[in-house]
Amino acid sequence: MADVTSEVRIVGAGGPDGLTLRTVGLAARGLPELRAEGLPPYLGDGWARVLGALARSLAATGEPPAELAPGVGVRFAEAGDGALIPVPPPGRDAAEWRRDVLLRLFPEARS
Repeated sequence: MADVTSEVRIVGAGGPDGLTLRTVGLAARGLPELRAEGLPPYLGDGWARVLGALARSLAATGEPPAELAPGVGVRFAEAGDGALIPVPPPGRDAAEWRRDVLLRLFPEARS
């Protein structure tokens, strides 16, 4: 998997609808930036790690992944500015899915 840690940053800002995190640097590789919106603040650090994992996968293959890890599905919605927003598979509650993704990718987040 491509190591983009020195080329891609994840930045965030809080707002009335929650925390928004986004990547900065994927566009320089001709790839769409990633963004997560409406996150509760307590998921901020963990979802910064999730976006980092997604950015590495996207940079390595040039395609958005269908899974974050075995059994952890993800889809993407395209924002008006061309950014990709990770969204849950059909039928999954977004808040529950966000917590599940974080805990399945990074089990140490339970403690």
